[in-house]
Amino acid sequence: MINSMRKVLVMAALAAAVPVAVSAQHEHRSVAQTEAWKTLKTLVGQWQGTVVENGKEQVSQVKVRMTGGGSALMHVMAEGTPYEMVTMFHPDLDELLATHYCAAHNQPRMKLMSSTPTRLVFEFKDGSNIGPNDGHMVGLVIDFLDPDHHDEAWSYLDGGKRSTTVFHYTRSSTAAKAP
Repeated sequence: MINSMRKVLVMAALAAAVPVAVSAQHEHRSVAQTEAWKTLKTLVGQWQGTVVENGKEQVSQVKVRMTGGGSALMHVMAEGTPYEMVTMFHPDLDELLATHYCAAHNQPRMKLMSSTPTRLVFEFKDGSNIGPNDGHMVGLVIDFLDPDHHDEAWSYLDGGKRSTTVFHYTRSSTAAKAP
């Protein structure tokens, strides 16, 4: 009986501590990071766009959805093609991170360096599967033009040379609203 009572008390204490622990996790986030995260979540939906590569305009598609119980945003570019790439955005204590699973077979991580209500700027932090001379993404700038239009400027470093490709997107549909 005493053993059972202890178990009940321990379980009650743990249950009471969970909301405090979750609340404490959010205290690490800055106001700028919290606002940037809210802005980023407005991208949930499907997007059609264009990009100029090698002097030729091409079509581009992006699908953005929340995952992980609202803890991460999944950005899927060129879904179902051999060049499909996924970027996972998520808060990490006092940082907002973007891990890019690239067609170049590496995974650069970028962190939010600056933000305004209409612009988020991510720069390279570190990555995996990136050798000393391997090309990899080093930056992403997202410009929010209005609720149905945004631009993404992706920067790539290869052989010491940085190049940037800009995608112009228009919302084609809205998926389930971001939490």
